[in-house]
Amino acid sequence: MLVFYVPALLSGVASFVLYSNHDPRLFLVKAALTIHFFKRTIEVLFVHRYSASGVVLDSAILISCSYFSATSSMIYGQYLTQGFPEPKVDLKYPGVLLFLVGIIGNLYHHLVLASLRTKSDKEYKIPRDGLFGLVICPHYLFEVLGFIGIFFISQTLYPLCFTLGTIVYLMGRSYATRRWYISKFEDFPKDVKALVPYVF
Repeated sequence: MLVFYVPALLSGVASFVLYSNHDPRLFLVKAALTIHFFKRTIEVLFVHRYSASGVVLDSAILISCSYFSATSSMIYGQYLTQGFPEPKVDLKYPGVLLFLVGIIGNLYHHLVLASLRTKSDKEYKIPRDGLFGLVICPHYLFEVLGFIGIFFISQTLYPLCFTLGTIVYLMGRSYATRRWYISKFEDFPKDVKALVPYVF
């Protein structure tokens, strides 16, 4: 799993050396993406508990390249906007707030999931704490909020497209996860949605 995230993290770290830190919007985009992949790396090392199945190396390399190129492109794209007029409606500070809510909520729900299993325990359980009583994938919901925050900070086209792609992808994953839980647990609460409380 480290193969997924470390190259994108290094791209974020390198951007502080490669691109000037004078533009607040560029600085915030670099900081948000670097923090995002730093958190993911820390979670791989200290939080997540994985089942026996792994990821095929060629898939891991493809995913890693995707994260790396997306991170590098968002930062470089933001760098290229320096000197252009600022957007008429400035969303960077609401974006910072959304990003922080997203990253903290995502971390909290990952900790909840990790607490369900001990090292020797391989049995699946229905998570109940936090927003798990409303949606089966609140960690995905907060991931979406984090990327909406990054788009708000940036207010450029590529982060918008990446965020929309992330939303569609995580909607599909959360829907499949909910179906899996329904198939494995007879007592799975039917009012628990996939991603968005009370809606989807």
